Amino acid sequence: MATTDIERHTRDAEIEAIKRVVSVLEHAQQNELPDEFVGLFRQDAIWTTGGGKRLIGRDEISAFTRQVLPGAMKDSTATYEVVHVLFVRPDVAAVKVRQRPVTLDGEPIEAQNEGSPLYIMAKEGGQWCLVAGQNTVVLDS
Repeated sequence: MATTDIERHTRDAEIEAIKRVVSVLEHAQQNELPDEFVGLFRQDAIWTTGGGKRLIGRDEISAFTRQVLPGAMKDSTATYEVVHVLFVRPDVAAVKVRQRPVTLDGEPIEAQNEGSPLYIMAKEGGQWCLVAGQNTVVLDS
């Protein structure tokens, strides 16, 4: 089936909207803003941290985030780059992200492994939100 220019334009606009959500997530992490971070999640979201801790629901995600985020970026932070978006449906997307550790000045930290988050996002009320997320450390081969 051929993709029309309108469909491509719509798809590109949705990808840009998804990238904006990931940008807000990056901003919230880098600036240690728990409310901004938690506000990206649907109420019943599932989140698995890079350390493998499973959190179910915005309340658990919030409690964990408020415990670990303040002070977490005192020595370094990370950048987040959307590298692939798979639309499961027009309103549901699997979003693969490259998470690179960087110094507070934005320089890559070669001694730390990257993260490889997978976010499941849904569009609700015209806005994309996080429904599920799994962060995985990329081990050097």
